[in-house]
Amino acid sequence: MLMYPQIDPVALQIGPLSIHWYGLTYLVAFVLFYVLGTMRLKHAPYNRIQGEGAWSRRDVEDILFLGVMGVVIGGRLGYCLFYKPDYYLANPLDIFKIWQGGMSFHGGLLGVLGAFTWFARSRKRPWLQVADFVAPCVPTGLASGRIGNFINGELWGRTADPSLPWAMVFPQSGSMMARHPSQLYQFLLEGLLLFIILWLYARKERKPGQVAALFLLGYGVFRFIAEYFREPDDFLGLLSMGLSMGQWLCIPMILGGMALWIWSDRHFARPGV
Repeated sequence: MLMYPQIDPVALQIGPLSIHWYGLTYLVAFVLFYVLGTMRLKHAPYNRIQGEGAWSRRDVEDILFLGVMGVVIGGRLGYCLFYKPDYYLANPLDIFKIWQGGMSFHGGLLGVLGAFTWFARSRKRPWLQVADFVAPCVPTGLASGRIGNFINGELWGRTADPSLPWAMVFPQSGSMMARHPSQLYQFLLEGLLLFIILWLYARKERKPGQVAALFLLGYGVFRFIAEYFREPDDFLGLLSMGLSMGQWLCIPMILGGMALWIWSDRHFARPGV
């Protein structure tokens, strides 16, 4: 059984300025997105689109900026609406207190979808083309964020058998019981494994929407599995059928990913035909 190493969340202190590890993981996520996005420009069909619809580094930069805005705004509003609606309806000004914590991936996803819809319309590009471009570049950012959660000692896992070699005690949890390091599970599943699957799948041109569909399906399944090892929010606990809020929010993603893939398969010809 391991003990959480109690990592100082502040990476660097310069006078009154504190640079937190969590902020640095977000920076790493944005850099990785830009690097992967520029590599994605070399993949079909983006590498052969000519004229006004041609893709460039400028598009990657604009998508990154809009994506950051979507993540922050959507993630915050999603947390307020999905997890603590009664509290934030009674205290609406607290919605703006982002420094107190509280972000939702599923809300961030909705914010990103809205941002990319605006990008697609303003550039007169098919929405599915934009979604397929972005999808493989996202999981490394998710992986970086989970490392940030681990460094902060937050979002720890449910209790585990102390004989599990990687079981870990998180004193922040208020007990000295062995727990699953669920942040690292999510890092491996939603981050690294999902990235490998999507990147390899997207290297070959697919029917419009199928790369984005695989992201929805893959993330939904991996997050659903990881939630069985993650301690549910104390103010919510487990909901109906013994599922957590995160699991219930993953079900529409899984169904949506399956539906989008099937719809694309039936409505579009195979690339190159």
